[in-house]
Amino acid sequence: MFDARLRPLLAPALNRVAGWLDRPWITPDRLTGLNLVLGLVSAVLAATQQWLPALAAWLLCRMADGVDGPLARRRRRRSSLSGQARQDSGRGGFWDISADFVVYGATVAGVAVGATAAFNAPWLPFLAVMFAYYINGSVFLAFSSIAEKTGRQKDDGRSLSFLEGLAEGAETVLIHSLWLIFPAFAWQIATIWAILVLASATQRIISGYRILR
Repeated sequence: MFDARLRPLLAPALNRVAGWLDRPWITPDRLTGLNLVLGLVSAVLAATQQWLPALAAWLLCRMADGVDGPLARRRRRRSSLSGQARQDSGRGGFWDISADFVVYGATVAGVAVGATAAFNAPWLPFLAVMFAYYINGSVFLAFSSIAEKTGRQKDDGRSLSFLEGLAEGAETVLIHSLWLIFPAFAWQIATIWAILVLASATQRIISGYRILR
């Protein structure tokens, strides 16, 4: 919901960080790999009820995810100016979305295990979040693929064509942070989040269907 407004505001800072990280041994794919590792570490820490370390790993994971794209675009611009530009194979975008899906699923599972063990939280709200993520991810991936095939893709600088919705990246970072800050209320937060993500998935189904008519 807020991604379209936050992206221009965050872009200057992310581009500066990408400039600092622009070293031969740091690549966008390696940053994506770091995002994946940190996300899995956060999930394990949450499962073992180490909530604040899990929060730190989660936020660092999201920072790595936020910088890999700007670094890739910076490298492409430099290659273009030097006359050595190559066609984007899409490999980086594929790796990025794959890592994100693993991280989102793992962190939900980690919080579910930790909250159930520490606070006897019900597991059903976390299962509902997983179900909502499955629908939401399937919808936008299907839309992106079909939009690309029919020439109706949305070019906002990202590898895939994203449909706007109530639950996007900024909201996901916030919610996953909240249930690590307030783990005793994680299942209540998960209940509300599952409803919002399902509403977002419904919104995307309707929006995508209309765009592809």
